[in-house]
Amino acid sequence: LGGDGTFNEALQGITDFDCVEIGYIPTGSSNDLARDLGIKGDPSFLLSRILVCDKPHLMDLGRLTYHDSASERSRLHEEKDSDTRYFAVSCGIGYDAAICEEALASHFKNTLNRLGLGKLTYLTIALKQLILTKRGNCTITLDGKEPFELKSFLFIATMIHRFEGGGFMFCPDADAQDGRFNLCAVGPIAKLRILFALPSALKGQHYRYPHIYPYDGASVHIEADRPFWVHTDGEVSRKSSSITIECLQKKIHLLK
Repeated sequence: LGGDGTFNEALQGITDFDCVEIGYIPTGSSNDLARDLGIKGDPSFLLSRILVCDKPHLMDLGRLTYHDSASERSRLHEEKDSDTRYFAVSCGIGYDAAICEEALASHFKNTLNRLGLGKLTYLTIALKQLILTKRGNCTITLDGKEPFELKSFLFIATMIHRFEGGGFMFCPDADAQDGRFNLCAVGPIAKLRILFALPSALKGQHYRYPHIYPYDGASVHIEADRPFWVHTDGEVSRKSSSITIECLQKKIHLLK
């Protein structure tokens, strides 16, 4: 019972995904998982469906591995966080993760959530981070093939589902059962142009802008020239310059 972050935290406590079925009632500020699955309605109605569901909906599971860690940690991180994290919706490095890190520490998020205005938290922080976020260079390796360079990148979103950040359809072709990620990699696009590209991402039309690239793969390795914030389903613990992301096909058993 919660948002994408609450669902993410539940995943971290599962040791055998083949033996666990998860019921989910969305009450968060983003609810991108519920948006992609069409889960909506009164919580008591959703609960009644969960209780009679006899055939779980199978979904892919993402696994993030940190290969290094910067000394700077998230303001709400645990003292002993794991080098591995699971995720259900997306994993991002760079700008999108920086937004999540600040939002997690925001005193206004819970208040705005109660008023049904949770998206304003992310919108305000997104504009601020667009100014503050420093770019870097990185190499991306998909499925162990030849790495390629992405210069002056703003962020890379590795997606299982289509939506991230409260309705941005960064990967309109994402399929949560195909055992592969879809990536949205944003390179050296001018920050002013981002102000136009981001709204178009609400309908998945952002790839018409230069330096926004779609990729796909079952495994992704990213090596950056310095540490950046990394998120899993909006949850942030640390900065890293070297991460590997793997897709585990149909590991989540969801009751819906």
